Formats: sequence, structure tokens, C-alpha cells
Amino acid sequence: MRTSPTAALLFAGSLLLPSAAHAAEPATPLRLEIDLAAPGKAISPDLVGVFFEDLNYAADGGLYAELIQNRSFEYTATAQADWGPFFGWDLVKTAGGDGHLGLGDYRPLHRHNPHYLLLTVLAPGTGVGIANRGFDQIRVEAGRSYAASFWAYQPFNGIKWSGGATIDQSKTMPVTLQLQAKDGTVLAEAPLEVTGRAWTKYAATLTPQRADPEARFVLLAHAQGGLALDMVSLFPANTFKGRANGLRRDLAETIADLQPKFLRFPGGCLVHGSGAHDFYNWKETVGPVEQRRAKRNLWGYYQTFGLGYFEFFQFCEDIGAKPLPVVSAGVCCQHAGDSPGRGQEGLPLDEMPAYIQDILDLIEWANGPADSKWGAIRAAAGHPDPFGLKYLGVGNEDAITPEFRERFRMIFDVLQAKHPEIVIVGTSGPFATGEDFDHGWAFARELELPLVDEHYYVSPQWFWDNLARYENYDRKGAKVYVGEYAAHDTDKTRSTLRSALAEAAGLTSFERNGDVVQFASYAPLLARRGHTQWHPDLIYFDATSVYPTLNYEVQRLFGTNSGDTLLPASLAGVPTGVRLTSSVVRDSASGDVIVKVVNGEERGFSATLALAGPAASKYRLTATVLTGANADVANEDGQPPAAVPVVTASEVGASFTREFPTNSLTVLRLRRRE
Repeated sequence: MRTSPTAALLFAGSLLLPSAAHAAEPATPLRLEIDLAAPGKAISPDLVGVFFEDLNYAADGGLYAELIQNRSFEYTATAQADWGPFFGWDLVKTAGGDGHLGLGDYRPLHRHNPHYLLLTVLAPGTGVGIANRGFDQIRVEAGRSYAASFWAYQPFNGIKWSGGATIDQSKTMPVTLQLQAKDGTVLAEAPLEVTGRAWTKYAATLTPQRADPEARFVLLAHAQGGLALDMVSLFPANTFKGRANGLRRDLAETIADLQPKFLRFPGGCLVHGSGAHDFYNWKETVGPVEQRRAKRNLWGYYQTFGLGYFEFFQFCEDIGAKPLPVVSAGVCCQHAGDSPGRGQEGLPLDEMPAYIQDILDLIEWANGPADSKWGAIRAAAGHPDPFGLKYLGVGNEDAITPEFRERFRMIFDVLQAKHPEIVIVGTSGPFATGEDFDHGWAFARELELPLVDEHYYVSPQWFWDNLARYENYDRKGAKVYVGEYAAHDTDKTRSTLRSALAEAAGLTSFERNGDVVQFASYAPLLARRGHTQWHPDLIYFDATSVYPTLNYEVQRLFGTNSGDTLLPASLAGVPTGVRLTSSVVRDSASGDVIVKVVNGEERGFSATLALAGPAASKYRLTATVLTGANADVANEDGQPPAAVPVVTASEVGASFTREFPTNSLTVLRLRRRE
């Protein structure tokens, strides 16, 4: 599967040689020749996408726009030792008020949502209730609307055991919803009346007239009695695309700006859950949010599944990305059960038919008609038309054991028989080489899988040393999905220009081999500051701001400058040992020729670009350059970016000279002028 790093790449127009600290100056000028007359080679038009996993608070407290933490009182110490059902909530007593909190499970809102808060008001004062500061803080903006809601019923009026016959049980419970500033000032409020013993949803719109980055949400009850509460929610109206139960706008827009061609979700390791009977269950993530089962996730915190399969598919549709969901292959992770390397367990074989049926049901939910069993659930959520699912990942970074093979084959055989239109994506383990990698690819060839997922987190130099990796892959065999990759610099907490350019070099290799490499996605995608389990990440954020990395800029430049045809090109005159590579593609939709050149050296180069073939006399050139004098720089939160893509436009002829500066990615878009 691997190839020699000295393999020639005339078609690619790249140099693939080891780096040298002090490479020689070019003896002759560099020359990049591009053959515009050749038909070129068809490559994947869907190369650059994104991979979302609920890691680093990427969903709740991240992309999912809900501002309340622990909204359904389901937190437990199984996630973190000091967590419980009231985590994130404070009891509020005002002006002589008195009361206490309790946990109820006698009359749950739904069996998937078994616990609720029982607020007992002994003396109302000016209000007794609860307050929540969200995930670290709740940022509210002046003049923006926020949808506040909760489910509630009245278990009792008055004092619980004082003699119900003397108490008017028909009285309502007055409630006030508030947004309060950090100093306690009321920014917005709305009154409501809770009545009766049936669970009912109550809602109001809060519009603060003053901004506060550290606000809190408060619910106050104003009468003696009890109040059962669940699903206490605060949502900005200004979500991405204005969707109800939607996504945080600035984060979603930052992802959309990558123009990803596909979205892989929900994991990653997340799909394994914590054991063979704890796989990620897509069925518990669709339907009304109050009926979704919140649970501890693999990364040690809670997920509400408010961002569930419907929202994932809807996001794909909104940004023009193909959905690529991933399900477990019937085994849990080899590191499960606090047993690193030996924790893989298979679902009992007699339970596999039911599990496979769940996967078939997923396909029906995504693609079935609105009057089918599972298509009707999709339609009821507001999407009667099919989502058009084409790709399905089975397994993630699994150890390729006999237990894995047996269960994967069972799933694959059924899907092949019942849904041959679905492209199954297999796995080759967690590393770029090694036993699982070799066994995973051997198994893929045995089953004739159409697509195989490779993962590697490696040093920046690894990308330069492996630019020829895909040259000798079987062009008639399975395609490759580089599902998780990143260049990890010495300090993994810093996303340096060095790492970004190494990934850019890797992406030119993926483009040059785009007839084999069909998809590629950097990982992980998102990380909330102060709640990060993994570094580095593509996009960092907190409650108020989004902090894209330099690596993000590389992904954006490739995502917005993709092509579908690789053009023959050759780069001549490059000194031995220089980190310089390129790719040349054509975008058939626009007709543009797109040249990408990555210079990983501490010095610049000048090259002549020659457009051979039936060329026009003039081209409109749009040049975008990301560069920095020091490869060790990285973006810092709240500071101007360490390097910014600079765009210029000009006219050039069929032959022109171009500078490729120190530590740079250069993207040249050439449009023929008649």
C-alpha cells in the first residue's frame, strides 16, 4: 500500500524529498509547467469536508445553541465525581422567601427523561426559585430575543402536609422568568402562570435592553406550594438559519465558511459509547427534545442530544454538505471499560439482528418516504422529503479482531443485500501503519469495500516525508477517506503555522491522488476554552467569541478552491531536500485553473509558471497568500491573527513569474480572458 518517497510525480508537479535544515540555493530558476491541453485526471470533487464529534464541549456548550447547562436535571457522578442533578443550578430566595430543592422521579415527563426538579416554596417573599449561569457564563446581547421555556406541573399548593382539604388546589402558581446581569440587575423578565397536574410546556420571549457577557437565567415562583420543573431552556432566537432548536450562529457560520463537501458525525470514538450495550443510539436523538435521553458521553461530560441526527442532517443540507453518519461495527472501543488496549467487547451475536435492524431503520429514517414508519418521524420533525443519505461509516478506529470481523461482515452483508445504493465506509484502525492498519486493509480487500477510513495524528515533518503515500495505492481498489488527521507540533496546545503548512502539503498530496483519496477531514473540529480534552483543534471558542486557527485558514483555502480534474504539471529546478510541493486542478463549473504551492522553508522561491497548450494570451489571476516569517507563530485568543491570507488580482500571460514567500501557502486562480 505504501510507496517510496522518491517516486516521481510529474503529473503532480511536486517535489517529494526529505527536508534539510540548510538546503542549497537553486542552481537554475524554478519552473512549473502546466499542460492545459491534456484532458487531465478526474478526481474527487468532494475532497475537503469536516468531522464533528462531541468532544471538548463541541455540542452542548458549543455548536448547539442551548444556553442552559443541565436543563433536564440528569447529571450524575458517573461523568464527574462532584456532579449531580442540581449541578449548574442555584436556589434563589428573595426578600424573606424560603424553600428548597428536591429531585422527583415519580411522574417523569418522559421515560427517557426520568428526573425532574421539585421546587418547594415555603414562603414566597418576592420570589423563590432557581438560577443557572449556563456553560461558564451566559452572554446576552442588547435588543436580541431569547426564547425561554420550561415544562412544569403543580404537585401541590400551600404546605405539602398541612391538610389538603383546607387549601384551594385550583390556584395557579405565578412564575417570573428573568435574565439578570452579573450585578443582579434585571435585564428582561416575563410573567407566566403554571396550573394543573399535567406536564405542560410554558414559554416566553426575553429581550434584554442591555448586554451582559456574564448574565444568568432565573425562574422565580411567587406562591406557597410545589412546582415540578423539567427541560428548563434558554435559546437565542438568532440561531444559524433561524432554526428552532438550532445552532450557535457564529460557530455554524465559521464551519459553513469552509464550504465543506461532507460532514461526518457523530464520531469518532463517541459512537462506541462506554461498552457493548452503550453504543450511540441514533433513535434516542430524534423526535421532540424532551423525549431524548440525556446521558454521559465518552469524554466525561453530558450530552442532551438536542443536537441529534435530525439537526446533523439539517445542518448538512443548510451548508451543502453530504451527510456521512458513522455507526458502531457491533464492538466497543478497545480502550473501553478502563482497560486500555484490551477493552474491546462484541455485542452478543444473538443481539446483532436487532442492532442491524436499527441501522436499516436509520436508512429508512433518512431516505424513506414520508409515509414509512421511520420516514414519518422525519416528516413529523418538519422534513417530509428524504435527506438523500449515500454514505454510511461502519466502525471507527477499531482493533481488527475476529470479533470485529464477524460483526462487521454481518452488518455489511445485510446492507449490501438490502441497500446496495449505500456506500459503506470501513476502517483501518487508529494509525497510519501497523498491525490493525494492515489487517484492516486486508479485510477491506476481502470484502471488496468501496471506501476505507484512515486516521493519523502525526508530526508536521511526517506529512512532508509521506507526500507520496497514495501514489501506489490500487486505483481499482477501495477509495480512501482520511477521516481524522492533523499535524501535531511539539507543543500540541499550539496550532502553529508550521503544522498548518504541513497539513496544506498533505492536502496537495490528497488532491494529486484525488482518484484514490475521496474524502479528507481534519480532526477534531471544535474545542471550548477551559473544557478541552484534546489538542490541537481546528476552531476554539468560548461563550463570547470564536478563535479560528491558522490550520482553519488552510482548510478554508482548500475548501473554497477545490477542483474536479487534476492537470498534468511538473515542477523543475527544486533543490534536493527542500519542502516545496504543489498541485494543479481545474474546476469544471467555473473553468478556473487552480494552482496551490506550499513552501515549508524559511526562505522564499521564485518560479516561472508556463501554461502549455491552447492557451489564451491573458488570464485573470486571483492570488491568495498565507505566509509568516516565523513558522512557530500561532493565533492567540483575542489578538489579531498571526498570519492573514492576502488576496490580490492581476492579469498575466501564458508565462509569468511568481514569488512563493517564506513559510507560505499560495493559491492561484487563473481564469481565461478572451
